Amino acid sequence: MEENITRIELNGKEYILIGTAHVSKHSAEQVKEVIEAEKPDSVCVELDEQRYKSITEGSKWKEMDIIQIIKEKKASLLLMNLAISSFQNRMAKQFGIKAGQEMIQGIESAKETGATLVLADRNIQITFSRIWGSIGLKGKALLLSQIITGIFSKDSISEEELEKMKNQDTINTILNEFTETFPRLKVPLIDERDQYLAQKIKDAPGDKIVAVLGAAHVPGIKEEIKKEQDMKRLTALPPKSKVPKIIGWSIPILIVAVIAYTFYANPSAGLAQTISWILWNGSLSAIGAAIAMGHPLTILTAFIAAPITSLNPLLAAGWFAGIVQAYIRRPSVKDFENLTEDVFSVKGFWRNKVSRILLIVVLANLGSTLGTAIGGVDVIRVFLENL
Repeated sequence: MEENITRIELNGKEYILIGTAHVSKHSAEQVKEVIEAEKPDSVCVELDEQRYKSITEGSKWKEMDIIQIIKEKKASLLLMNLAISSFQNRMAKQFGIKAGQEMIQGIESAKETGATLVLADRNIQITFSRIWGSIGLKGKALLLSQIITGIFSKDSISEEELEKMKNQDTINTILNEFTETFPRLKVPLIDERDQYLAQKIKDAPGDKIVAVLGAAHVPGIKEEIKKEQDMKRLTALPPKSKVPKIIGWSIPILIVAVIAYTFYANPSAGLAQTISWILWNGSLSAIGAAIAMGHPLTILTAFIAAPITSLNPLLAAGWFAGIVQAYIRRPSVKDFENLTEDVFSVKGFWRNKVSRILLIVVLANLGSTLGTAIGGVDVIRVFLENL
């Protein structure tokens, strides 16, 4: 039973860390055995409030629709969760176990033994914000590529290989390689969460604490639990850079200024510029929505929105088109959950309401971007001709 278990004595308290693989049947069984045998005062699980609710209120979560999710600002959370959990869900299905079963078991065993349940992980949206704000342009490209790879990946491993993943030496090797190739992503994703988890575990009530953790966090927590962590720093959102905003506003201001001057110098040329801008932006964005097989109202929305949103970096034609499509063909969170399987076939990809909305957003925005480039060049051309 001591396999993958780390015991720490600190300041008169005993901490028992269980390193788990998130889709391992053995991990779930081990969590149950350890908690029943140790009868701890507290059980810490590697979950935050939102992920805890998604586990305990699963049926309610599935009934939510995307419009409500967007209003509650949970759309990005769902998309990121999809990317992170897609591989785990496929592995869990392969081995006949629910992904995160060891966390579910930790929750159930805490209730059965009367232990205090502690949600020890940092809010997932804070983690994503700190990742996005600290990894730079290269990191963002890498992260997006990993998201796409995770959604479309069909990798499979044996259960023996899965159990080997829990070996701490193996985990350390993987993390060391990860650090060498891209260190900045590891800091908010692993190191900071090690610090946060360590402090939450250390502050858990009682003299005997069992913590159910992904094995990757155990080595770091062993060191960080000896220190006092600055929780305010670990939960602070990163400041937003002003450079993208400056660039984003400079281009539309330039386009508007050029058209306004041309109207002043030659009204007919200014009118031609305006028509060119509208047609290039609207048509290409609408074509993108049409390729994604959007509803006719969705295509019309893309055409109307693109010439306007291209002049406002806070808005995007694809966002408006996607919202209209979502109102007309509303997907539920169940559609999100089915996405990892539906995208394996062309038919399933087009059938899934979520993937169709995502495709509409991407292609309508791509069309608008192309329209901005082509229309912008044409606007400048007419301007130069009328100097």
